[in-house]
Order: sequence, then structure tokens, then C-alpha cells
Amino acid sequence: MIDVKTHGPWVARVEDDEISYDGSTRMEAVAAVDLFCGAGGLTYGLQKAGVPVVAGIDLDEQSRHAFTANNEPARFVAKDIAETTAQELVELFGVAAVRVLAGCAPCQPFSKYTNGKGKHAKWDLLLSFERLVQEVHPEVVTMENVPELATKGKEVFESFNTTLKSLGYWVTWGVVNAADFGVPQNRLRLVLLASRLGPIGMPVRMKEAKRTVRETIAGLPPLRSGQQDPDDRIHIAADLKEINLRRIRATPHDGGTRAAWPEELLLECYRRPSGKKTVSVYGRMWWDRPAPTMTTLCNGIGNGRFGHPVQDRAISLREAALIQSFPLEYDFWPSTARLNRKAIARMIGNAVPPELGRALGETIVEHIRKHAGDGSGA
Repeated sequence: MIDVKTHGPWVARVEDDEISYDGSTRMEAVAAVDLFCGAGGLTYGLQKAGVPVVAGIDLDEQSRHAFTANNEPARFVAKDIAETTAQELVELFGVAAVRVLAGCAPCQPFSKYTNGKGKHAKWDLLLSFERLVQEVHPEVVTMENVPELATKGKEVFESFNTTLKSLGYWVTWGVVNAADFGVPQNRLRLVLLASRLGPIGMPVRMKEAKRTVRETIAGLPPLRSGQQDPDDRIHIAADLKEINLRRIRATPHDGGTRAAWPEELLLECYRRPSGKKTVSVYGRMWWDRPAPTMTTLCNGIGNGRFGHPVQDRAISLREAALIQSFPLEYDFWPSTARLNRKAIARMIGNAVPPELGRALGETIVEHIRKHAGDGSGA
């Protein structure tokens, strides 16, 4: 059976695991593999831009449903990247003439939310990414991570860069704000693009005004603390204890912080001078600004500025997903399985925002159109 999927300007026909393309622009066959794919945010964005993703690889089996339910025909491969072989990648790429290797290694070792001391075991995952590039030589590589990778993880990042250049890749990288690419969230990320086909540039920022929290979530049904929308099981708000209900009610609407709390509501840690450095914790988002960075704990008011702008609760999982630029219909959990809010929050917080993925994909598509087949590739 032939499975026909539309990818931007191309029509992809998948038959016996072989991919061919036809459209108004003559293109070489293209296939992408998404390492550390999680729930599929990067894959979703790449496919929306016209980059066909054939597979996502991730050790987290809980991500399988979200990835496969939203990203057909891409398949989910449950495997540790450290144990993934070059031969396995080659088989996934199949006959594609232009192979795109994409991914976002877990960023916790480099994040500003960790102390960054010593060498974290997860740093080796970026080295596994590097190893696969060395062994497979994909035509295009893209990697996304936190900005601290270039400082706290400098040794690992420089190794990655040096390896790419030694293999003949043109490399460009920089720190971007996801809000500049249609994501309603201030989320700084280090983005790297490399190609064996020719020089490759960074994604071009949108000229339109940045999307706001109001534009993104104001149309959802209102919720109380602990309430779930009967029509959307992940539009669910954490059930706040009485003390936290008092705290959120004492926090002014639209950007308020705990600076307005009466003394009896303050936690002991916030009474100390060091507590002033984390004033946004327990704060509310602003309606008419992009949201703060979504984390794996973004559905709790005690983990950052994750209070709803006007409702007395933390943002819901659906609101967090929308702020990450996932579409409203994105399906994160099997309908027949008991909801695992912790797992879903982790998937949302760890995801590459799909709209940032789309911007990367559009850059890659433009690059392939310009360079593929002109004899400049290795």
C-alpha cells in the first residue's frame, strides 16, 4: 500500500520504506531522524515546514503515544541514544539522498536551574549525538539546547563543533528567543545548524509582534483549582492546598507577585535576603506579554511564574502546551489510560516548541533547495 502524505510543497510517497518526492520544485529525496524526540515538538514543526521525519528516537516509552498520534508517518523508536548504532540510523534514513539528523539532548545538565557543578552523566548524550554524526555523516545536522551549553557545557559543545568542522560541515550557531518565531513564550535557546551541502544560515525572526498569553489561552474555558474541563482532559488545574489558594488570591491579577502578600503567607525562605532573587515564584503571568519559559514543573504555582493571569490557580497542562506552541488538538496521552499529569508536564516542558521547530525546518528546506544537487555536497 502507498501512504501519501503532503509535506509543504512536496508530496511524499512511502512504499516499502522508500521515499520519493514530486512537486513544483525539483528536490532530492529527504528524510529526517529526530534524536531525543520526546512528545514530538521538533518533529511536528519540521514536518509542518516540509521536512519529512521518518523516525523519532527516545528512551522515554511514555512519549510514544504523543509522538506517534500526532506525527504520522514518523515511527517512534524506544531506544537509548547512547546505544543507538550508525547502522540503525542508516536503515531509518533508507534511500534518502539528503539526510537530516536533528535533536535536543536533555538540557538539565546545562540549565540555569541546576548548579552546573561537575560533569553530569547526561552530558554524554550530546557526545552520543556527536558520535552518530561522525559515523553516519548526515548531510544536515540541527541541534537545540539551553544557552548555558556554550558556557557550563563548553567542553562538550566545543567538541561537538570541532567534530562537525573536521568532517567538512559548514556550521552556524547562536542564541535565539523562541518568542521571535511565533512561540508565545520567552524561551532562550542555543540553536546550531550544520551542513555538508554548503553554507547554512540561522532562522529568520518574524517581523510580526510577539504572541501573548492572552492571544494563546484566553479562549479556553475557565477553571477552578483542581478542576478539569470535561471536553479536554489535559485542561486540568492542580488542586491547590488552602494555604496556596490564599497565596494566589493575594497575588494581584496580571503579573502580580508575592510582594503583595501579607507577612503570614510568606514562606520562611522568602523572608531571607536571598529570597528576593526568586520574586517571580508564585507569581502570575501577564496577559499581554509572552509567557516565561515553560519547565517540566510548569503546572505548579510554586515552581515559577506559572499562576494564571486572572484565575486563582496555576496554568493547566493544556495551557502550558499551547504556550509551547503545540496546537490545541495535540494528543499527549492515550484516552484509555489513566492520566499521568507528571509525565505530560515533563513532556511539555522538555519539548522543542513546534513553532521553533518549524522555523528550523523552513531554514533547512530553503537550504536544501539552494544546494542539493549542485555538486557542492561532500
